[in-house]
Amino acid sequence: MLLTTTPSIEGKKVTSYLGVVTGEAIIGANLFKDIFASITDIVGGRSSAYEKVLREAKESALQELADNALKLGANAVVGIDLDYETIGHSGSMLMVSANGTAVKIS
Repeated sequence: MLLTTTPSIEGKKVTSYLGVVTGEAIIGANLFKDIFASITDIVGGRSSAYEKVLREAKESALQELADNALKLGANAVVGIDLDYETIGHSGSMLMVSANGTAVKIS
C-alpha cells in the first residue's frame, strides 16, 4: 500500500477513486512520562518519551488508514492529512487522525 501526502504519484496513473478513508489513534501518556517530560521542559531539550508516543500514534493511525483503504480494494492513498490533538480533561491523551483518498493506481 503506497501512502502519500501528495495529490498524485509521479509516474503512476490513478485509475479509480474509491473514497475517503480515515484512521485514528488515541494514546495516553503515563505519569512517569509526564514527570520526565516536565523535567525536560524545565532544563530544555527534547522529550524523547513524548516523541516516541507521538510516533507510535502516527504509525497506528496510518496503519488503520491503510487497512481501511485495502478493504475498499485500493493499492494507494493520496492526499493524506495528519492532525494531532490533545484530549481529555487534563490533556493527557494524544489523538492522531489521518485521512486521505483511497485510489487504485497503475
